[in-house]
Parts: sequence; C-alpha cells; structure tokens
Amino acid sequence: MAKLKLRSKQLRALGYPAGKVIGVAMDVAQKNYRRNTVEEVLEVLGEVLKSPKRFLKHDVLGRISSELVAEPEETVEEIKLREKPLAYKVFGSKFIDSTAKEQMNTALRLPVATAGALMPDAHTGYGLPIGGVLATENAIIPYGVGVDIGCRMCLSVYDITASFIGGHRKQLMNFLKEHSKFGMKEVHKDPEDHEIFERKAFSEIKLLSTLKDKAYKQLGSSGGGNHFVEFGIVDLYDKNEFSLAAGKYLAILSHSGSRGLGANIARHYTDLAMETCPLPKQVRHLSYLEMNSELGQEYWIAMNLAGDYASACHHDIHRRLGRAIGEKAAFMVENHHNFAWKETFDDGIERIVHRKGATPAKKGDLGIIPGSMTAPGYIVKGKGNPAALQSASHGAGRKMSRKKAKNSISGSEWKKTLKDHGVSLIGAGIDEAPMAYKDIERVMSFQNDMVEVLGTFQPKIVRMDRG
Repeated sequence: MAKLKLRSKQLRALGYPAGKVIGVAMDVAQKNYRRNTVEEVLEVLGEVLKSPKRFLKHDVLGRISSELVAEPEETVEEIKLREKPLAYKVFGSKFIDSTAKEQMNTALRLPVATAGALMPDAHTGYGLPIGGVLATENAIIPYGVGVDIGCRMCLSVYDITASFIGGHRKQLMNFLKEHSKFGMKEVHKDPEDHEIFERKAFSEIKLLSTLKDKAYKQLGSSGGGNHFVEFGIVDLYDKNEFSLAAGKYLAILSHSGSRGLGANIARHYTDLAMETCPLPKQVRHLSYLEMNSELGQEYWIAMNLAGDYASACHHDIHRRLGRAIGEKAAFMVENHHNFAWKETFDDGIERIVHRKGATPAKKGDLGIIPGSMTAPGYIVKGKGNPAALQSASHGAGRKMSRKKAKNSISGSEWKKTLKDHGVSLIGAGIDEAPMAYKDIERVMSFQNDMVEVLGTFQPKIVRMDRG
C-alpha cells in the first residue's frame, strides 16, 4: 500500500500550533494510520485538536493530546546557536572549498556539538559537508549521517596472482554485467535469503515494515552516482596484517550503501527532527533528535538496521562474484563512511560521532580509502588521531561538481585516460570521470598521522550505473 503522504502544512492548516506537537502527530499518524487516507487521518487529528482532554487516555492518540494540553503552558522558542563555532582541525585546508568550511563552522555552532574535524577530501554537502566529522552530546542528526545510511567500502582479496586479470578480462567483464546490479530499476531475479530480514525492527517499527519487501528485492544491488563494483589488483606491502604475503593479487572492491531502505529512513526522521527541533531556518537540516527520546531511539535502531543491510548487500555482491570465479576470498576489509557511532572520549563522556563521508580510523581499525576509476585506493589501519576524531578521508573527494564535470570534460579525454591506465569501464557518466576528483596521493599526504597504509588497490575493470 502507498505511503501515507501527510505533510506538516496540512496540520498547521487544521490549526495545530508550530512546535513539537506537529512532529508527534505526524509520527503517530505514520505508525498507526498508514492504511487510512490522508482525509481520514486529518479528520481524526482534527477531532483530537478540538477536544484534546477527551483523548488523554487513548492508547494511540494520547501522545498527541498530551502535547496539546500542555501547549498553552509552553512557548516554542527557536533554539539558539553559539555565537562562534567550536575550534576544530581542518586537514589539507588549502585544497578545501570555503563553502565546506562554512558548513562545518555552522555545525559547530549547534548547542549539542562538542567537537569536529574536516577531512582532506572534504567538499560542499547538504547540512554537514562531505568529509565532515561531528561529535554531539545526547543528540543524533539524521542528515549528519546522510541520505545513504551505511554507505561503505568492501574489499575481497583472493590468493590469485594479478596476472589473472590480463588473461580473463572479457570473462571478468561478463561476470560484472551478470552479477552486479545498479540504480533504481536493476535487481537480481533471485534475491537470496538473509538473516537481516529476521530482525524484530522490521515488524516493531511501522516505517521499516513498509520498506522490507523493497529491501529484500534490492539485496545485493548498488546505487547510482559514484557507487561501483570493480575487479582490480591489490598490492600488499611487507608489513601487513593479512593471511597473504606481500605481493600483487586479484581483488574485488565495491562501494554502495543501504539503497531505498536508508534513503526513506533518512527522509522520514529528518522531517520529524525538523518538526521537533526548532533550529533557525538556515540550519534546519542539522535538526537533531535527543538520544533519550522515543524518536531518537527509534532512529538509532533504524539507522543501525540500514547499516547492517548495506553490509549484507556488499557481502551478497562479493559472494556472487566469488562463486563466478570459483574461489573464496583469502580475506575481506570493509568499513562504513556515512554513519554515526557511540564513542567515549578522554573525559569519559559518551558522544555520538557523525562521519558523513569519513572513514573510522580508531587505533587498529582497518578500512579502505578509494581513489577514482583510474587512481589507486588505499588499505589502511587507523592510528586513532584525536584531532581528527579518530577518522580519515573516505576517498579522494570531488574537485568538480557533477554539472561542471559534464560541461568541462570531453569524452575523448576521458577515454584516453582510461586507456592510459588500462581500465575497462562498464557504465558511468562523464560526471564520474577521474578528472572530476582530487588527487588521491595529495589527499593521503595529509593523513600520515591518521592512518598507516598497508597496501593499495588499482582498479582494472569498473562497473557503475548507466551501463
């Protein structure tokens, strides 16, 4: 059944006062009246507004009436920002655009913000900049996590020499065409069962129950934009922590997130946060949910489910391709880079650390920092740098907007670059051409105190959307 398309302006038109009660009413409606029409729901909400005391003991509508009864005694005041942002470290500042810095400055004026850092691949985002790391106290910002919850990297390395690619390029290209799916329409005809769909959250949170079927169909698929699945060559250094000796091996690298599941969770809870957290208009997308609130806890559960689902998608992709080449991976390295974590700082206080386009780099953490379709990615181990909030970049970072890339990069230039690097490409638009990205080696040069490099990954066969 279609989603209940209830809007806050419709509640205001009924006479609902601005503030928390609108967010509560929308939440109650989405959870309990999804099978009703908008007109029917508005009629019910109108009755509660007329006689709120009559519904105080109602199992469902009591939450709304309690807010309405209390409303005359409360005044909803706009949350004030700090006059100045908290101080924070910017890595590679010279190569980061001013708008990204301004966005980070704004985030660090939030009253719940406690610390921040800007990674060397940072660029302008929406709400938080891409490459922004923000710690908050008792608060979670849905848009600080981002729309693609749990967007992540996953690397499988095989005990097969790198020369395998040269003799099997066409076969590997066919494997990618057959076993990887991209964008809004492509899904596997035979989605595999996964324990993720047995999670209680799918039945206990109504929003998630409406998204379960689509999530099942999209399992093992990747999104559009800069998401990819690649065959390439891993070069392991002498000092590594894996089951293979130093040398060059066949590997699969994937980049994608939680598909429609995460996108819908992000939109739903961002809307609720903006209704219940009256921030100034210019920062409304940084609206937060208190962690000790019902909505905050609900979003936390949904976010973690989306992150685990993203991981399940990657594992499904790698399992399918591994079966196709007839080998099991010698080892796997993976990490989120659009997520939030509970982390305890030196003062012993737990904070929520949002990494929107940033790689966790606590001491000993393993991760992947990709370059572009022709530039190497890096297998790294975190050093736990406190100035970086134990984080690192999530890639090279864009130096051109998608529009600028389309208008300034020629197809012939792009094809020559691919040929010069020995890369076969399936799909992708010119907005994903390697020239649209920063120099990954320069980005990595600013991270010597954040991560140790254990090896590299060089793409050789790349599959993206529109292929």
